[in-house]
Amino acid sequence: MKIIEDIISTIEKSTQDILVKEVRIGPFWTGVWSKYGGLASTTFTHEPTMPPPIKEAGNLTQKSVLELCNYANSDCLLQASVGMATINSALEVDLNKCQNINAAEVLYEKGKNKKVVVVGHFPFVNKLRELTKELWVVERKPQSGDIPASEAKRVIPQADVIAITGTALINGTMGELLSWCPKESIVMVLGATTPLSPVWFDYGVDLVSGTRVTDPELLLRLVSEGVVFKQIHGQGVKLLTIQKENY
Repeated sequence: MKIIEDIISTIEKSTQDILVKEVRIGPFWTGVWSKYGGLASTTFTHEPTMPPPIKEAGNLTQKSVLELCNYANSDCLLQASVGMATINSALEVDLNKCQNINAAEVLYEKGKNKKVVVVGHFPFVNKLRELTKELWVVERKPQSGDIPASEAKRVIPQADVIAITGTALINGTMGELLSWCPKESIVMVLGATTPLSPVWFDYGVDLVSGTRVTDPELLLRLVSEGVVFKQIHGQGVKLLTIQKENY
């Protein structure tokens, strides 16, 4: 995916060449510690008869940052999860251009009395539904009130505000989803998998909400213990948002 390649290209050469310190793959989150700490959603499908999802598992800390970043374009979902976490562990983030605000608060403000599409079922969608004129929640595994992912192409062009989960980078659908967004709509990419990179703004995105790991050692322990994101919040991570208008 070109957007992934473009983001990787912004990682400093000196960082690309260092060896990754640690990789932890938990049931919900994957954490990587290289120059910084990085998170991504753990995503995979695997059957006993299938080849190992990560062929070189057990030797990942012998890989350079660039080698593991390139995993992000893998067809293997688990390998792509490691790749996205590595990208997030290596990016330089201009904290002076970040707001300490989470994605939910941004959407409550931007989506009020508007037609909104959220790709991915986030915990805040019930509250958001009360504020919007109309809300479509697009989900690959629909919950009550959601619509299936096959409906994305129909509803996205109707929306004033579109919020897309960063895990669409892992499953390879991000480019397609962005292509359906009207130019006049507000487009946001959100979630811990999302790289806090201004590269997004070249792809029609207006707001990017992600995480910055402040305590990699603590984060990796939490990932290993099987935490869900609400258990991570406030422990070794900050929720940050960047806006196109600030770049």
